[in-house]
Amino acid sequence: MTSQITRRLPGRLAAPEPGWMSRADVVIVGSGIAGLTAALRLRGSVETIAVVTKDVLAAGSTNWAQGGIAAALGPGDSPDQHEADTLVAGAGACDLDAVRVLVNEGPDAVRELISWGANFDKGDDGTLSLGMEGGHHRHRIAHANGDATGAEVQRALIAAVRAAPEITLVEHALAVDLLLAEDGGVAGLTLHVVGDGQPDGVGAVHARAVVLASGGLGQVFTQTTNPAVSTADGMALALRAGARLRDLEFVQFHPTVMYLGPDSHGQQPLISEAVRGEGAFLVDWDGERFMRGVHELADLAPRDVVSKAIMKRMIETGHPNMWLDARHLGKEEWEHRFPNILASCRSHGVDPLTDLIPVAPACHYASGGVHTDLWGRSSLPGLYATGEVACSGVHGANRLASNSLLEGLVFSRRIAEVLPGELRPWAAPVADDPREVGLVSGAVRRELQEAMTTRVGVLRGVAGIAEAATVLDKLATVPAEVIDHDAWETTNLLTVSAALAEAAARREETRGSHWREDFPERDDEHFAGHFDTTMADGETTVVFTASPATDGGLA
Repeated sequence: MTSQITRRLPGRLAAPEPGWMSRADVVIVGSGIAGLTAALRLRGSVETIAVVTKDVLAAGSTNWAQGGIAAALGPGDSPDQHEADTLVAGAGACDLDAVRVLVNEGPDAVRELISWGANFDKGDDGTLSLGMEGGHHRHRIAHANGDATGAEVQRALIAAVRAAPEITLVEHALAVDLLLAEDGGVAGLTLHVVGDGQPDGVGAVHARAVVLASGGLGQVFTQTTNPAVSTADGMALALRAGARLRDLEFVQFHPTVMYLGPDSHGQQPLISEAVRGEGAFLVDWDGERFMRGVHELADLAPRDVVSKAIMKRMIETGHPNMWLDARHLGKEEWEHRFPNILASCRSHGVDPLTDLIPVAPACHYASGGVHTDLWGRSSLPGLYATGEVACSGVHGANRLASNSLLEGLVFSRRIAEVLPGELRPWAAPVADDPREVGLVSGAVRRELQEAMTTRVGVLRGVAGIAEAATVLDKLATVPAEVIDHDAWETTNLLTVSAALAEAAARREETRGSHWREDFPERDDEHFAGHFDTTMADGETTVVFTASPATDGGLA
């Protein structure tokens, strides 16, 4: 076990003093599948529940999920087979107990989601229509409206929570920081709320527990499949409060994101893995199917394998993208199974019925996050985390396709099972929070994203990571001239980027989605385990904890 102290960062975000106060037994931050499942499951077990979300309820990543939810629901499939595929994709860094929870409790969690009103696609015989995606050896992906699973799940969950009078919904509410009690545990959080008929400006919500379900960190990078709200807010506020973050270096870059040109920034169109599951394949500029011979599953290999193969071919040929050939799927398949992807491609001037689709890897998912146990508890008393903001251990170094929605379902259910019995007593926040206040200018966001994308993106090396760290150190000294959402979000992005870059520098091997050009091989002898990051007095500490590889040492 080794540790290292890195740069100094704000211990709290500069913000106006709270102008209003409210109370709730449990505050849930986020309104995707993880947050709304937790809220629905907590009904009747705690008196007051508040769900706060940064934008409108449907603005998060869940709404954008195309492929579906993976669970052993089909004939011939089993949790054991789902477990095996998950462990191989995770490249030895999964928590075996967490994976077993996921795959064994997953089928019932999906059935409950259906009971709440989610309508999944069915075959002619009335059973679920199950798709195939990368890394899976079985058809186990339940999908809705062809390629709009997330939107259907979000619709059903929003309808259910809006019909639950015991759940208070607060939209347009940015979580600023956690409030801490004298014992160091959670006493609530501060919010900035903007909206008609709601408290306006910065306020404080006193709570006995906080559940983070705030999503990922996609906006750390210039190109991402994540929506604009994914600015690592939950991870950053948890780190500032003293919670442990784990595996931040494991950022998944989806291999088939539509390439829109070198100057395109922000959220990019995703071409779901399910398209390859139905028979599409990758080719280079000469028409060669380069995934053949790379992996036994060829174009349906785990995402890290496909992304690396695409990047290698791009580097070898000097081209900015590769191509996805799905022309042979035909008009009926495209219009029935992938209507939204079809429309998205056409809106960018590409017709998949007749054209190759330009694709390149882009940031898609954070496998790391707030470290939790099997019941969603963080290292900070009273703080729980679920979904992409969390590191439950199920994804390891590389998430298996369509396990993300399932994780949000399963672990939110588990939080709701234990939280009511371990609610903390009401506690007043400390009068004088000793954490150092700071705020970085929102104007530095673009430079931050460029540094992280070019130096700590798909392909990493010691020199590039060091250059990124230098840029981050410089940006940390640029103070905000005004206190606003942009500055808060940018400071959160900087905080998590710094921790991510440090973990990436320390992991001197290639494993899963973490690809080091200077250390191209996996090294279980020295790096089977996890890098954990904590913050105290504005300084982050990174600790490595060894643990055995959980995939049998398969490279």
